[in-house]
Amino acid sequence: MSQDGAQGRYAGGSIAGGRYQLRDLLGEGGMASVYLAYDAALDRQVAIKTLHTELGREASFRERFRREAQAVAKLQHTNIVSVFDTGEDELGGATMPYIVMEYVEGQPLGSVLHSDIQQYGAMPADKALKMTADVLAALEVSHEMGLVHRDIKPGNVMVTKRGVVKVMDFGIARAMQSGVTSMTQTGMVVGTPQYLSPEQALGRGVDARSDLYSVGIMLFQLITGRIPFDADSPLAIAYAHVQEEPVAPSSVNRSIPPAVDALVARALKKNPNERFPSAAAMRDEIARISASGQTGAAPVITGGGPVSSGQGVGSTVFPPLDASAQQSYQGGVQTPYQPSPYGPPTPAPTPQPQPSYGYPQQAPMPAQHTPPPYTISPTPPASGGSSNASGSAKRNTPVIIGAIAVALLAVGGLITALTLNKGDDSKGGGDKPSGSAVAGHKGPERSRTLETTKCTSPSKSSLDPSKVQAPDFTYKDILSVKLCIQAAGWKVNTETVDNGQWGQDTVVTQFPAAGVDVDPKAAQFNLTLSSGNPPQQ
Repeated sequence: MSQDGAQGRYAGGSIAGGRYQLRDLLGEGGMASVYLAYDAALDRQVAIKTLHTELGREASFRERFRREAQAVAKLQHTNIVSVFDTGEDELGGATMPYIVMEYVEGQPLGSVLHSDIQQYGAMPADKALKMTADVLAALEVSHEMGLVHRDIKPGNVMVTKRGVVKVMDFGIARAMQSGVTSMTQTGMVVGTPQYLSPEQALGRGVDARSDLYSVGIMLFQLITGRIPFDADSPLAIAYAHVQEEPVAPSSVNRSIPPAVDALVARALKKNPNERFPSAAAMRDEIARISASGQTGAAPVITGGGPVSSGQGVGSTVFPPLDASAQQSYQGGVQTPYQPSPYGPPTPAPTPQPQPSYGYPQQAPMPAQHTPPPYTISPTPPASGGSSNASGSAKRNTPVIIGAIAVALLAVGGLITALTLNKGDDSKGGGDKPSGSAVAGHKGPERSRTLETTKCTSPSKSSLDPSKVQAPDFTYKDILSVKLCIQAAGWKVNTETVDNGQWGQDTVVTQFPAAGVDVDPKAAQFNLTLSSGNPPQQ
């Protein structure tokens, strides 16, 4: 592949045997670059994202990346950026995975917000609610398939020239899970702190409701022009998500009505069980508010600084990051603002965090599974103490709370890393034990059967007469799937993950994906099964 002389820039080169010709660099960060490219085979423009981290050297990551891209390619919706293809190529002497996506001619939601801030002070509430509803429509589809985005923010939402909202970067977070160790070793911290849910900040397992929290943060930002939690230290921001209550949007924008205040407040509940149960439920509430005309008048922004910062704890307990560390935390972003990842250059908005990649995805957790409260309470002073002792305890309260927050974050991160490493160990053949049933456990659904003829008489490939199309095993019981695969003489490997949406032993993902051409004489499938248990906290 040719290189244009600038590190990380390959415009003018090609990949996939010359099929994709890289034309212009649209955006670049510390972890990925996005190019406008030409698909010579189908005569169309596409956007190609190349991941240029240390992860490209890990075979386990590349395999995970391919599998997730296959799953995301099945997400077909007006409000989702489509994934067309995936692969890997030698770029600058290193193996780098890439994905080929729909080219969206438009601008990031952050740029749209910046224009509205200049004109109105914030985005008009009716417009903000409409765009938020479109984002929720995209999430509703992904959550039904057990895919949690994990990084919803204005930088991952595009708006076309016709005003159509497009959510991008589905599946990237899940693919990153196999590279957590390498990313830690290179000083990379994944996720965007301003939009993390409390459970993400604590390193706990997440489900679809984590995305709804991020949507709530984004909606707050749209209608006020500010984010509810900010500080000069990422750990202080994490503390604020866990411990501090956000102010009502109407305290910043006086035109916001009580119904919108209540909508945002519910989305930003610390405990996931107190949020909306699904993207569809939150979208229905937005539709109800919009239909009633309770969207408020033109924005009336009050003065003031950050809304809720956690700065007291941040400055007392968490030392500010130096420039290089702060840059590393923000996903490796090298400049304050990057060009639009899919469209022509736009005026530079207020700096928005660039697309970064979070934690492994898990399917939605049933409402009856209640995780421990997301609160951190300092120890009260002993009764009868002197006034000096009481005053000292009050002065030390931020330090105590901050120390506990740091401990929780560290322990949560360790548990997450151990869980991910355990997941990677299950790649061999045979089923991974589901473990003991927990509250909300769903038993096997043996009625979800697959006909054996789907494997013994599969559809023929339209491109290669010697190959056949892979059957669709998803959402079928593993017993009938294995009978089908064995009848065709194929091989199968399985692994089990916690998934409260589907019953035990139900296939939730497969690789190769359904419809992909495979060799009928040597086909091998990797299947992910549901344990029937909700994701464990």
